[in-house]
Amino acid sequence: MEHALSPAALSELRHPRPYPAVSVLTPTHRREPDNAQDPVRLRNVVAEAKRQLEADPAVTRERRTDVVRHLDRALAEVDLTHAEDGLVIFAAPGEHQVWSLARSVPERVVLSDTFLTRNLVSARAAERPFWVLSLAVHRVTLWSGGTDRVTEATDGAFPLVRSAENFDAERQERIGDLPSAFRDEDTKHFLREADTAMAAVLRARPRPLYVTGEQAALSLLTEFGGAGAHAVHVPHGGLADGTPDAVWQAVRPVVAAEARRAAADAVRELESARGRKAYAAGVDELWRGAREGRVRLLVVEENYRVTVRDDAGEHLIPAESGDLDAREDIVDEIVEQCLDTGAEVRFVPDGTLGDASGVAGVLRY
Repeated sequence: MEHALSPAALSELRHPRPYPAVSVLTPTHRREPDNAQDPVRLRNVVAEAKRQLEADPAVTRERRTDVVRHLDRALAEVDLTHAEDGLVIFAAPGEHQVWSLARSVPERVVLSDTFLTRNLVSARAAERPFWVLSLAVHRVTLWSGGTDRVTEATDGAFPLVRSAENFDAERQERIGDLPSAFRDEDTKHFLREADTAMAAVLRARPRPLYVTGEQAALSLLTEFGGAGAHAVHVPHGGLADGTPDAVWQAVRPVVAAEARRAAADAVRELESARGRKAYAAGVDELWRGAREGRVRLLVVEENYRVTVRDDAGEHLIPAESGDLDAREDIVDEIVEQCLDTGAEVRFVPDGTLGDASGVAGVLRY
């Protein structure tokens, strides 16, 4: 199952496919007893996708056989023992993908000429992905962080490992003076190389950056003035060779503090927008603003969901989940629309927005 949602992956998923491109969505659960229902629910929703393929006169037998085969392969790849909050299966002629999301999704089957990606888009925005760069004199490791974990990022230049001719581990062990090791010119060159490689990563995939290491190493990055100088520094050594859990435990309090600060900044921006009459709140108002490309900043409470019906009038009409023509995920649709028009999207803890009904925004005009 895939977890890492990059802008490039999302862009590729949104390209048109030969009909039928099948999207299968189902909520999943991390813990007992709720996760006991997941296997049955997953089989049922895949069976519904096959039923719709069988009933669709626009799908030839050859194509139906191909897509059903990919649905079965996708189903076999699902690992519910590591389930998160939502599961998305994409299947089309010649391909399939399985995505595990740290954000719930509605149970849904859609046949179209594109995959249904709005839930992946909102999941990536809500996850607030970040990078962790862990420094040591002999190795620099890059970690990709999300809602509740980090995983090692092994693409590109990382991990960066110092060559044997430039690093004598036995001599370093004898000296035992860590600050001296970081004053060594070869070490400085090695860490500068890591800083340059990190700058390239940030250009391609911009995210907040946290850097862990001994204070002497962090001071060097400040001295360089590059990508690491502007990161959040976490004085904690030993993580370049650490486990993902050890890295997560080290950075989690700092990440949480940064999230609280970002939420407070978002609220201040909304209050300022009120004074300038550039403020909007509620799904009705923001749905219109998003479609018109007027939203500059969208702020959404993390678990806010609302089901509506759009009767082609001026306003969205509240609806019950499962109603005919109900739009189960209008908030995620607003998120995707805002991102498509270049808006910034921030997710904040439930209750942060007070009387703003779960979603608010700053308008461009």
